[in-house]
Amino acid sequence: MDITSAQAVEELTGVCAGRLRQQGYRLVVAESCTGGWLAKILTDLPGSSDWFDRGFVTYSNQSKQTMLGVSSTTLQQSGAVSEACVLEMTQGALTESGADVAVAISGIAGPGGGSKEKPVGTVCFAWQVKDNEGMAQRHFFNGDRNQVRWQAVVCALQQLEGILSAPRTSN
Repeated sequence: MDITSAQAVEELTGVCAGRLRQQGYRLVVAESCTGGWLAKILTDLPGSSDWFDRGFVTYSNQSKQTMLGVSSTTLQQSGAVSEACVLEMTQGALTESGADVAVAISGIAGPGGGSKEKPVGTVCFAWQVKDNEGMAQRHFFNGDRNQVRWQAVVCALQQLEGILSAPRTSN
């Protein structure tokens, strides 16, 4: 997908919305570095109230802990930009909402804040369907702050579409 095309992202959002409706799922998002941009893109779509439950913007570590139940141990040992943190964010978002599917994003959009281990452009994601194990990934994006954030939103949507398209297995 052309990640610079707003039209392509709108079309991808429509595909995700259709799959959420078809499966009777409601979506919750937990965002840090994207600051609510994913929720904005999702709710730009007319009729999103049929399948979008809510969004959490948990920029600080404290908000991740108080709003989503991310453990202080996870934050101390792995950091806010880690697979462990975003998995706890999706679990917390599902627990605190009435949703069936969660997406979490936490990263370093820049221009500062990076390190050798986690340079600017490092973004961690998690996706989880209720009552199933979550899936986490780490990506590295190039560009300025807005480009990193935009790529993170697109990546989150692309993976969400893949998860919603996958055949369901019963637990």
